[in-house]
Amino acid sequence: MSDDSIKAQVNERFSQFAANYVNSPTHSAGYDLDRLLEIAAPQSDWLALDVATGGGHTALKLAPHVRAVVAFDLATPMLAEARRFIRAQGVHNVIYSHADAESLPFADNTFDLVTCRAAPHHFPNAFKFVQESARVLKSGGKLVIQDHLLPDDKLAADYIEAFETLRDPSHHRAFNDAEWRGMFLDADLVIDHVERLARPTKMIAWSERQGCPPDVIERLHVLMIQAPDAVKTWINIVCAGTDDAGFDHVYILIAGHKK
Repeated sequence: MSDDSIKAQVNERFSQFAANYVNSPTHSAGYDLDRLLEIAAPQSDWLALDVATGGGHTALKLAPHVRAVVAFDLATPMLAEARRFIRAQGVHNVIYSHADAESLPFADNTFDLVTCRAAPHHFPNAFKFVQESARVLKSGGKLVIQDHLLPDDKLAADYIEAFETLRDPSHHRAFNDAEWRGMFLDADLVIDHVERLARPTKMIAWSERQGCPPDVIERLHVLMIQAPDAVKTWINIVCAGTDDAGFDHVYILIAGHKK
């Protein structure tokens, strides 16, 4: 599939399910979002950029701590939902922009902080996004990313990728720890912080957020039941095959700064 086709698929799916992500407890709050803010350590005079803002939760979290946030997304309906959500909270220092993460429409050395939460696994070229983020950062500016983290075991990683893609065909590719570190270093960013986070997820609610029909939910149950031990351990599968089926979303939180 071409890069343009992947982006079109992402645009279509997230335009369709935009409201589900604004209202998602997984995206709107939690320890992982608090940690992202803590690691970013935003300052009151900063200009921040939230890439692929989705429901706008990261932009909303940053807004009280910075001069302004530019929130952008590839899916226009998703951006509109984020705007409605953030403005309903009485926040008015967020600027909204329709843009592509791999071709940021901003000048070099513009932002003090760039964030991206739970989105790079949808990008056809995640490294290009990291390079673009580095380009638009000021000297000393920070890039903070939270995204799916894969184990080093390739067979386990491939199984998890198949599970994710069955639920959401616009899922392109997640990465392991070494791959994320390599992208930062190759973009000439200094890595300041890396940690692994895990967040429990109810499988049925997770699949319904993407509009999965019953037959797909049944296949997701089967993949959980039949998962190899390495997969069960990595994503902590519980109650497989029942209405309480769940697993952990495993994330990397990685931060670096521009030299």
